Amino acid sequence: MTADLTEKIARALADVKSVDPEELDVSLENHVSTDAVRNLASHDSDSWRLQFETPDHVVEVTGTGRILVDGETVREAR
Repeated sequence: MTADLTEKIARALADVKSVDPEELDVSLENHVSTDAVRNLASHDSDSWRLQFETPDHVVEVTGTGRILVDGETVREAR
């Protein structure tokens, strides 16, 4: 996965909330290790899945590049 996956996750959450990423009322660092997210994104295999919760949503990121919020694909991370 290219670029910063944590930024793409923030954009996906912002899309769901219909706000700009800078206006999110949630900080990813409070809900998931952003270092772990970056390590997974740079992993050689795409056979991984990460799921975590924020106060209002369940976020899932897959090694194939999908970002799902509450079970719905919001964006492709690739």
